[in-house]
Amino acid sequence: MGLLSSNDLFLYNKTKSQMEIKLLFFGITSDLVGKNTITFNLNEDATVKILKDKLILIYSALKNINEFAIAVNEEYANDDVIINNGDVVAIIPPVSGG
Repeated sequence: MGLLSSNDLFLYNKTKSQMEIKLLFFGITSDLVGKNTITFNLNEDATVKILKDKLILIYSALKNINEFAIAVNEEYANDDVIINNGDVVAIIPPVSGG
């Protein structure tokens, strides 16, 4: 499944109830969005994939988000994990070391 279009996300937003989640940005991702933490509104029954697509539309600098790890409530999550109201979602860039 490819990236959802802005029209797809608009229609999705119009048909669902909203929930509030907390996003945590680590490493370069905090530089890309300009914050370490934000409160984010998302539709009920949204998946990690939908969150990623929305974040790319809002923060175009996160265009490589599919290369980043996503954790929901401190557990790594794949794209089909459903996010719930009040969840804490961390966006974690690849770690390199030397």
